[in-house]
Amino acid sequence: MTELLKISLPDGSVREMERGSTPADVAAAIGPGLAKAAIAARVNGELRDINRPFEGDAELALVTSRDEVDALELARHDFAHVLAEAVQSLFPGTQITFGPATEDGFYYDVKAPEGREPFSMDDLPAIEEEMRRIIRADKPLRREAWSRQQLIDKWEADGESFKAQWARELPENEELTVYWSGDDWLDMCRGPHLASTGKLDPDAFKLMRVAGAYWRGDQRNAQLTRIYGTGWLNKKQLNAHLMRLEEAAKRDHRKLGREMDLFHLQEEA
Repeated sequence: MTELLKISLPDGSVREMERGSTPADVAAAIGPGLAKAAIAARVNGELRDINRPFEGDAELALVTSRDEVDALELARHDFAHVLAEAVQSLFPGTQITFGPATEDGFYYDVKAPEGREPFSMDDLPAIEEEMRRIIRADKPLRREAWSRQQLIDKWEADGESFKAQWARELPENEELTVYWSGDDWLDMCRGPHLASTGKLDPDAFKLMRVAGAYWRGDQRNAQLTRIYGTGWLNKKQLNAHLMRLEEAAKRDHRKLGREMDLFHLQEEA
């Protein structure tokens, strides 16, 4: 008989689960409401995918959107990946590098296809719309363990020179992870991620600006375009953030106006 896993919950209770079970299975065993609300999990304190199997007995805290710090980190991480997928979907031949979550959003560094001008503000509306399409498609986000050589072969075959260079420098025997978006797009990433793109709110992000960047931050390397976005859990949070930015800009404008008036008064004196 297979020995059951003991999963300890924050209220002190212990659930016995089959080997191969996931935090999502525990949430479903507790009740349908929690199964729907749970978006990720802390397993022995580590933030993880809701569908990643337990490796053994564990302490589990299920994460919902009410756990705003974790939920925002996950959402922004996912928005960054959706951004990269959208750019490659719209502009085949685009190379992607890396794109982390930031304090109020996310960015991704990309290189435009050969012969195309670097991405500009004019490209952002179309990219936003493609991101919304990917989110509404509710594509499953699936974690897979790959070897270093698998990664090198994949990136070289796809013409992803930056990713291939990075993969070649990784330790040879280290187990690495990729995340699939559906069955047609992937990126290498430690995770964690939400269960699917549909867990994001398609109205809770906005692409804000573009800037020049260099591969690995070194100006001797290839120049890239960094696309910045802000991402939140819902449209209300996004609108509140945009309002804060607008108010801050007005304050700066008024401050500049006062400083200019003072400068002119001093000149006249």
